Amino acid sequence: MHVSKSVLLALAFAASSSAFAPQFNNGGGSRTALQSTESMMDPDLSAMIAKELDYKPGEADTAFARKYKHLVGAQIKTVGESFAEFTKELGYSVNPLYKNMVTDLVGTTHLVVVNARFQQDAIWSLGMMTTLHVLFKNYPEPEIADKIKSALFKSVGLDEAKIVAEAKSLEEWVSSQTKESIEAALGGEGDSPVAQIAKSVKSEPLWMYSRYFGIGLIRLMEGVGIEMDKDEVYPVMEKWMSEKLGVGHITACSDSDLYFKIKAKLDMMETMMKEIEIREKKRMAERLELKAEAALRAADRELKLQAEIEAEAQAQRERVAASTSS
Repeated sequence: MHVSKSVLLALAFAASSSAFAPQFNNGGGSRTALQSTESMMDPDLSAMIAKELDYKPGEADTAFARKYKHLVGAQIKTVGESFAEFTKELGYSVNPLYKNMVTDLVGTTHLVVVNARFQQDAIWSLGMMTTLHVLFKNYPEPEIADKIKSALFKSVGLDEAKIVAEAKSLEEWVSSQTKESIEAALGGEGDSPVAQIAKSVKSEPLWMYSRYFGIGLIRLMEGVGIEMDKDEVYPVMEKWMSEKLGVGHITACSDSDLYFKIKAKLDMMETMMKEIEIREKKRMAERLELKAEAALRAADRELKLQAEIEAEAQAQRERVAASTSS
């Protein structure tokens, strides 16, 4: 970062100088103010500028460049393309209350998946399915919620069936575990699914954390009875990430806090929707009761009218009979 700033400052100085500095003729050749500036620079800085200007993707002498050199020039799907595919695949309008959330979900998942360092595992899959459950458990049309999930997976190139199977398998495994056994597995002990993931994380210097992995860990904590409160989860997340997996914990802990914050808002929205539903049902019951009362009144009027008609007819028959007998 320091080198880049130095380079930019030097180039800015040279560019601004060239607007005012005259050109000098030297042996039939011309040299600009930039060349004059370079001659006055520290040789090391000049070499760094030349190196920056001569940058070639994938040619840096780093482990990252060597590992991912084969991806130079690869065509990567954009967020816009993923969202267009999601919209086409879904074929329905998203409920306005969920529109911003779905947009963020598609964009965030896309950016995770297209990263060359991304590696899908069972913890990540469990976190993904947990997220979708929390976000869509109260969606007004359950069948549309299922279509949203399927469209999401397809738009970012993920295998829905595989993710669902991995999440289910890990949930079944954690149901028979304790906090201590999970911590042992995260430390790489044994051959459980979590232990295998932990070993993979520890052996990969370029392993990439993403939010769904952190949420997967939260789901593991819930499975072994850890209280689902951000203040209770934070120290456990810190220990599992830094001590057990040997990676940074700050982002995971921040994602944990964000998860509980969003979950609290969704729970509040759920309560409001239930209250609205109860009020609507009450209004509907009142309207039905009024309709029933009106129907009863109409039926009563009909009976009275029929009785009056029958009485009038009977009186008419009696008058006719009396006149005939006389």
